[in-house]
Amino acid sequence: MFYLLSDCFLLYFSCVASMLMNLKRTRRYDIMLSISSSFKPYSKSLPIISSSNPNPTEPLTKPQLKALVLSQYSHGSFSNFTQKVICLPSVLLTACQNLANVLSSHSSLLHSVSKCFSIEEMGREIRENAFDIESHCIKFEGKERGKSLVLPNLKLKVLIEAIRMVLEVVYDERFVTFSYGGRVGMGRHTAIRYLKNYVENPSWWFSVSFNYQSFSKHNVDKLCLFIGEKIEDGILICMIKRLFDCGMLRIDLGGCYLGKGFPQECGLSSILINIYFDRFDKEIQEMRLKMTQNNPKIDTDELNWRSNFFYKPVKMYAVRYFDEILIITSDSKMLTIDLKNRVLDYLGGELMLKVDKVKTAIHSAVSEKMSFLGMELQAVQPSVLRKPLSEKAIRARKKYLRQKEVRALELQNARERNRKKLGLKIFKHILKKMKQSNGFKFDFQIENEVRDIFRTWADDVVQEFLGSVEECSNWHRLLTSGDFLALRHIRNQLPDYVIDAYDNFQEQVDKHLTVVKARRTLENEERRVVEEEEQRYVERTVDDLTTLCMKVSAPIELVRKAVKMVGFTNNMGRPRPIGILFALEDTDIIKWYAGIGRRWLEFFCCCHNFKMVKIIVSYHLRFSCILTLAEKHGSTKKEAISHFGKDLRTFDMNGNEELHFPSEREVKMMGDGNLSDPKPVDGLLSSFLIRLACDEPPHSCSAHFCGRTDTSMYRVRPLQNHLHLNQLDEDKWVSGMSVIHECLQRKCLPLCSDHISDLYLGKITLQDIDYSSFVDVD
Repeated sequence: MFYLLSDCFLLYFSCVASMLMNLKRTRRYDIMLSISSSFKPYSKSLPIISSSNPNPTEPLTKPQLKALVLSQYSHGSFSNFTQKVICLPSVLLTACQNLANVLSSHSSLLHSVSKCFSIEEMGREIRENAFDIESHCIKFEGKERGKSLVLPNLKLKVLIEAIRMVLEVVYDERFVTFSYGGRVGMGRHTAIRYLKNYVENPSWWFSVSFNYQSFSKHNVDKLCLFIGEKIEDGILICMIKRLFDCGMLRIDLGGCYLGKGFPQECGLSSILINIYFDRFDKEIQEMRLKMTQNNPKIDTDELNWRSNFFYKPVKMYAVRYFDEILIITSDSKMLTIDLKNRVLDYLGGELMLKVDKVKTAIHSAVSEKMSFLGMELQAVQPSVLRKPLSEKAIRARKKYLRQKEVRALELQNARERNRKKLGLKIFKHILKKMKQSNGFKFDFQIENEVRDIFRTWADDVVQEFLGSVEECSNWHRLLTSGDFLALRHIRNQLPDYVIDAYDNFQEQVDKHLTVVKARRTLENEERRVVEEEEQRYVERTVDDLTTLCMKVSAPIELVRKAVKMVGFTNNMGRPRPIGILFALEDTDIIKWYAGIGRRWLEFFCCCHNFKMVKIIVSYHLRFSCILTLAEKHGSTKKEAISHFGKDLRTFDMNGNEELHFPSEREVKMMGDGNLSDPKPVDGLLSSFLIRLACDEPPHSCSAHFCGRTDTSMYRVRPLQNHLHLNQLDEDKWVSGMSVIHECLQRKCLPLCSDHISDLYLGKITLQDIDYSSFVDVD
């Protein structure tokens, strides 16, 4: 009996223990899932949305995609992305929506995708690891050996976009704050804004320059090793390796192709570059933290502002945009040299990258300019960025203030005149009603309305009168001087109520019309204005002596060289026509010029010398377009201006006016207001799309998931082949300017009217084209 009871108790406790273990395991899973939603300490918490069974016929929203990806987090890593996330039809449809660049309905998007391939079949192939990447690659042979180009078709692009979306959810919030490019809200202008607003007193800087190199097998293996530390998915890593092995996915460092919309850049390159450099970014972040700990901050209140001591803390700044790295220090050159050696050792040793040590040189931030992100940087005094007003500007401001006073006086006189007219109308109306009613009896009461109107006018007049020192002084003098009631022998002969009324009246006069208080107020205000001006002058002088700010300028000489090289201007710098554009429609010519002009304006809007870029766009490009249109139609420049106008107006099929080129007024109003991640103008200048007059059968539009058959055939003419220039010739070519691959020379692609317009205007690039739709036309 005793043994039976003991066995029952043991069975009971084992059941309870198993229940507690299951509960603990479930609780741990819930905790890990909650941690996965905010695994970065400073990331914003996002509610977990139930997405176990997403609708396969609708694309996912960003919160739904994030919840779906984070649901695969367990025990400190992610797993099974390929079979649980990427293969889902809803995820693939979301990738199709991103590639389409349109906000269409779900049914129309699904219908357009179904014309190209089956989402369900593609998802099954990915889930079973049967997706053949090599069969979906398109190879373009070049004229020279070894210069072939491998591009993906539309189906492979969808897979690449799906992988990119998943990796973005996993890694984007885990990157450091100074990592820019290929991230949401962390573009080129954001990096420039950081340099302008937060970098103080830079002394030395250097920009890391890489030798031109492609990712080798060792780099790819290390990249996959970095991904494998966070994501346990062998199929996904194998896909990335196959993309590198077939030559479709290339990462070229030291070139000029990243982030510019060229076909030779894969859509997955940006996130992979950031993953590869993530450890380097973390190393730089640790260096910054150590430098901050070794040089603690000193409270400015502890310093005596009257002394000649100004504290400048030692700081280190870093900015990385893809493969462009800028390191800035505010300390001695020896510390910068030591920091540079550590950076080069880490890049060459840990990341196995080839750094050009000659070009990676240390420069003075004050006396030398640094080229970074396509712009020129230099440390200057605050007065250089915020120059005081010139004498001409001061005269113009005084003239404006005088005109403003005259307009205010005219408005005041007009208001008084209108009040007088309205008051007379009210009195006439009251007298008319009195005559009609035989006395003061009215059928309706208007006394309150009239009383309110006159009370408002009286208050305005009194406030305006009391605000004038001259009027108050004049009336105070008239009411207080020479009055016989102020004499004592007169006051003794008058009744008390008359004396009290007079004294009360004099108190009110002194209270409301005395000028001592008003003059004292005016003097205090004038003294305050003078003191504030002196204080601002002192602060500006001290800042000029102790502070250095970052000046960002557009490389005007390079822009002018590009304008001359492409053919917008002649050797004398005058606008000239471009003959290769004569085959295009008038609207397409204007759109091509407008796309280049707007891209330049958007790209350099954050620069200090943005006015020079405005002049180039508003003068050189505008009149080059006018001369091209005039030369095409065999007319003069005046006739072209009279027909199109200086703003280059066009009309659509319905006769509605369209304005694509920025108007002169619009160009003047542009400035540092719209900060984004603009693509450089290289993507528009790199090639000419010439419309062909041929009898080819109708083809579907080459844009992603367009499906329209009312298309026209366009031939690609690369810029370097049209100009017969070598890109390596620095004397004739613009440094930093890149072009599309020469394998696309004379390739033809069908485009509808909407997408060729977007391509000319720079809204889409050649990356948004299905490369399998290229046609060979003799």
